[in-house]
Amino acid sequence: MKTLFKIHPFTVISLFITFITGYFKESVVIMAIIIFHELGHILMALYFKWRISKIVVLPFGCITIFNELINKPLKEEFLITIMGPLFQIGLTIFLNNSVITFYSLFILILNLIPIYPLDGAKILNIFLNKIFSFKLSHLIIIYLSLLTSILVIILKNNLLIILFILVLVIKLVDEYNKHEIIFNKFLYERYLYKLKFKNVKIVSNFNKFKRDYYHYLRFNNDFTSEKEALKKKYQ
Repeated sequence: MKTLFKIHPFTVISLFITFITGYFKESVVIMAIIIFHELGHILMALYFKWRISKIVVLPFGCITIFNELINKPLKEEFLITIMGPLFQIGLTIFLNNSVITFYSLFILILNLIPIYPLDGAKILNIFLNKIFSFKLSHLIIIYLSLLTSILVIILKNNLLIILFILVLVIKLVDEYNKHEIIFNKFLYERYLYKLKFKNVKIVSNFNKFKRDYYHYLRFNNDFTSEKEALKKKYQ
């Protein structure tokens, strides 16, 4: 049976470091806050009936990996993403404990840094998709995340945070290497499934396709629906 939860090796390393340095109790508190934060994402995802593939526990956060279409509504993705921080803020206010408040704020700030796949980068990516094409938005968030990662490593002299950022950088490199595959999946979903969008946009090529939009491609003075254009591409 496929395991839903996975603990990243760097998480084990970070727990060991906190144990030998006398910060194990603090680490447990941080882990509890992280799990509650992720519960917000999970509950909202279940509300929208998103399928969860895996939940990966990282040193200072969790990543929920969904087995869903890229072309899911941006509104749903936004609500799922924002619910994690809101759950965490609610927990902090409810418990009203100085120690929990300190670590909760630390995690919240760290999680909102624009490094993919942290919530800050996901929220920014949603807004980028509102403005730019899917392909361009994906590249922007990768490059911005790499730049931010370098800045955090330079400015923050903390071994655990550096380990955490390195985990994210590995994920970013993999995301960059799969950029064309992800973009092709984005297009192929639109060919394969009967997706419905309220918004319509006229574009000149596939690279201009946006999320939450149905497209018509213009070649000279001729217009072709995206369904027909994708049919020619994949058949």
